[in-house]
Amino acid sequence: MLTVRGILTTGALFAGASLALGLGVARADEVVIGASLPLSGPLAGFGSFQQWGYKRAVDEVNKAGGISIGGTKQMVKLIIRDDKTDPSATASNTETLISRDKVVAMLGSCTPALVNAGALVAERAKKPMVTGCDPLEVFTSVRKWNYVWDVFFSVPELAVAQFKALKDLDVQTNKKIAIWHDNGPDGQAVGGHIWPALAKEFGYEVVQNAEFPVDNTQFTSIIAEAKSKGAEIVLGDAITPQAIAIRKQMASAGYTPKILNIEKGAEPVQFAEALGKLSDGIFVGGYWDPSFPYPGAADLAKAFESETKLTSSQHIADSYAAAQILLDAIKAAGSTDPEKINAAIAKTDKTYVVGPVKFDEAHTAKLPIVSLQWQGGKTIIVWPKSAKTGELLFPLP
Repeated sequence: MLTVRGILTTGALFAGASLALGLGVARADEVVIGASLPLSGPLAGFGSFQQWGYKRAVDEVNKAGGISIGGTKQMVKLIIRDDKTDPSATASNTETLISRDKVVAMLGSCTPALVNAGALVAERAKKPMVTGCDPLEVFTSVRKWNYVWDVFFSVPELAVAQFKALKDLDVQTNKKIAIWHDNGPDGQAVGGHIWPALAKEFGYEVVQNAEFPVDNTQFTSIIAEAKSKGAEIVLGDAITPQAIAIRKQMASAGYTPKILNIEKGAEPVQFAEALGKLSDGIFVGGYWDPSFPYPGAADLAKAFESETKLTSSQHIADSYAAAQILLDAIKAAGSTDPEKINAAIAKTDKTYVVGPVKFDEAHTAKLPIVSLQWQGGKTIIVWPKSAKTGELLFPLP
């Protein structure tokens, strides 16, 4: 299994909500937890979904009377600071949450660059943190964790999902693949190594493997090359602004492969909203859907859409579950002592909205992978067949 050292994904639903959630000095009768989230910057779409998930879990606990600490019920105070999609700000925010806001535990940011920046601070301070949004191999490659816990997907499983889907769905193409990826650590690992190896294993020919800077905006030459080489499958790895630009420039160039898969950037609903009908038929890996047979899955999506009048995202689920795991651990510990909370997290063995969660020795809990396809502004599960929520749209319109 190839180790990957970084995945960057990519606005905001609740700008400025950190103030609404209350910054300030903790009261003695409150259980204070905190998070640094990208509420602005390129990843604001992800951070806004996370914020909703964290806040919902906390609100539910408080509506039920809070958490019993030393025999006395205490309300939970959630403090969220905006890291502006800047790892340095994530680290600084985490320092502030621990030293000034006096949090007893933390929830993570989104994407490895941000999650790991905050996690390293929490680890040094010996403050427990539960996070999602950090692919497992990336998380474990940083260090041996003692206080940080990650619930998310496996990178190799995400990378192979599209190949398995094409095989199981008996999709007919000329088997020529173009790979486009950014030059970030994840793009180089997935696009430069994992996908080419899998293509060979599954009997495909890679006719192009193009790398570009993470801030690139022009893709016309890359698109022209793939078109000239007759690639009927395009596998891409880019953040949301780039993913949107790529699809628009493909349309302008008149290049329509039969299969277009874009990881990271094609995941949030902002991608489909920006593209409209151009998003139809585009694949992206998934780890959660309201149709999953887990307690509260369908209700969570309905609650989000009812409250916000917006389309939900996978990230409401991993964030909601991460917060529930942490709150359950504080309840089980009956204490705000970090060591007791951390020990309780280690004993987690329960089915949450994302499925069964039981941490291994590496402090990870793996979520299953499905293949999603954008259709009419919503993601449809098209693989595996046992989980599908709609029919495959093929070829790309």
